[in-house]
Amino acid sequence: MDLVSAVALLLVTTDPLGNVPNFIAILQPVPAGRRRRVLVRELLFALAIMLFFLFIGRQLMGLLGIRQEAISIAGALVLFLIALEMILPGRGRRGDGGAVDSDPFIVPLATPLVAGPSVAATIILITSKPGGLWTGLWAVLIVWAVTFCTLISAPAILRVLKERGARAVERLMGLLLVMLAVQMFLNGLGDYLAHR
Repeated sequence: MDLVSAVALLLVTTDPLGNVPNFIAILQPVPAGRRRRVLVRELLFALAIMLFFLFIGRQLMGLLGIRQEAISIAGALVLFLIALEMILPGRGRRGDGGAVDSDPFIVPLATPLVAGPSVAATIILITSKPGGLWTGLWAVLIVWAVTFCTLISAPAILRVLKERGARAVERLMGLLLVMLAVQMFLNGLGDYLAHR
């Protein structure tokens, strides 16, 4: 997998624009002067989670005896389910995200909103390809930087897009993710049948 494909796949799964309304809602109870500090802290936690799966995820799968084909098929199924939740109205994956009474700590902002199961599966899939570690590292850093800039600018973005526009972008990302998930599934199935 080349860098452009890896970045595109990770961008769709992290969905920074789709996260804008959720981050604003979750950070609403936090005093205005602390919101940016909390946001930066949570995004750093998300980066740490992504790097953990980048460097340790494949070895962990190896210890468990999970083959590359299984990673590809499982990743495709997870991405497909996430994509359906992004597309279908009323079934948002972050529907209860606003119910946070105090400062969010790791959950739900760092994970699952930014570095959730689909992102972990995608990172493991990228690293399972030849040269995947370096491709994955650059992809993670680029996507995290884009996510950071997007979410730091969340109030301004929401003023432009409005919540309905942000949800429309999320649904479009969901459609792209369905196609990527189906392709991942077919690739994994093809590899499995070829190596039986």
